[in-house]
Amino acid sequence: MMLDSMIALALVIASLGAGLMAGVYFAFSTFIMRAFDQLGAAPAADAMNAINEVILRSWFMTLFFGSTLLYAALTGFAVFDTDLAGRWWLFSAGLIYVVGMFLCTAVFNVPLNNRLAAVGDDDSVKAETWKHYFVYWTRWNHLRAVCSLITVAISIRYLVSQT
Repeated sequence: MMLDSMIALALVIASLGAGLMAGVYFAFSTFIMRAFDQLGAAPAADAMNAINEVILRSWFMTLFFGSTLLYAALTGFAVFDTDLAGRWWLFSAGLIYVVGMFLCTAVFNVPLNNRLAAVGDDDSVKAETWKHYFVYWTRWNHLRAVCSLITVAISIRYLVSQT
């Protein structure tokens, strides 16, 4: 019973993190990236580079890694505790979050961020890089937003089934 309470508490904390992440990604997907694009390629690239520098030293990183680690641990519990009721809901939530949010970020969004940061001060190169960045970074960000939101929904489903 104590383990079930600990799992529920960890899942509530992880879900709050995933919900906040979904909100950040949703904001970028629905209006921030388009607003940057309206500024023009060079100012948009400069603004995104500034965000990418600041974000590394912000609470966002604690939220990003903390929620990922909690979901990874919960996924492990779901795999190995064969007596855990509703374990496949818990497993699904963790898998979707770790793969759809975390790995997507590491494999797609971060390399695009690094490429944008490496452009330098040549506005024509920035413009060309921004065109590609804007389309692909936003596309992958949509996936992160959707996966984070689905994770929250599945987590709620799991928590409700446990009461």
